[in-house]
Amino acid sequence: MKLFLPKQHGAWAMLIIPFWLGVINGGFVWQDIPFFIGWISLYLATYPMLLLFKRKKIKFYTRWTIIYIIPALLLLLFPIYTRPSIILFGLFMLPFFAINAYYTSINKDRAFMNDISAIFVFSAAGLASSYLGNGTVSLESLIFPFLTSLLFFMGCTFYVKTMIREKKNNRFKWISWTYHFLLVAVWFMCGFWIVAIAYIPSLFRAYFFYGKKLSPMQIGVYEIINAAIIFIILGIQIVLLH
Repeated sequence: MKLFLPKQHGAWAMLIIPFWLGVINGGFVWQDIPFFIGWISLYLATYPMLLLFKRKKIKFYTRWTIIYIIPALLLLLFPIYTRPSIILFGLFMLPFFAINAYYTSINKDRAFMNDISAIFVFSAAGLASSYLGNGTVSLESLIFPFLTSLLFFMGCTFYVKTMIREKKNNRFKWISWTYHFLLVAVWFMCGFWIVAIAYIPSLFRAYFFYGKKLSPMQIGVYEIINAAIIFIILGIQIVLLH
């Protein structure tokens, strides 16, 4: 049986980076393993679940939702048993899931607000994994990994749109360039120079790749490299803070 998998390949970076930055921040516990696998399974389940709102191929999407949701719920019992209050993070995600469901139902999956809503959910997973380790939601955990992940993936959304769907939109180009420049500048001004350095590759690719004839595959490969860079540097920043 061929697996029914999401087509948004960039989402895998959003699944991995915030979660494991949260683990670095909160401290590793063995429950992080079933938590992460359960988190992946939950993401896989939400893909056919959201497609149900298109009101097509109901039986097919229902079957795949059940196939993924059962192991997801079983695996997520491990972090819930360890810290029952972690379920609050799931409740926090529900309104954003509702937004995604709405945009799916009107066939506007690529809408900017739909992307931002999904980014909030993925970034919140970093808060949850950090909370599992240390049992607190501090200002530090709100910044690392939540805010840093949120800002990074918002920048990715701006960049990818300027390269594909909005490549002829001059205003969107300037929004993307300004956003990436301010991201680096503000972190420098706040004294987090390591974080600022982490965002410099994003600034460079937003500026120098704009207008280049890159295929979606090439864009994706460069984004994987950029995501790996920011994960490593942000991980170093978190370790140094501890």
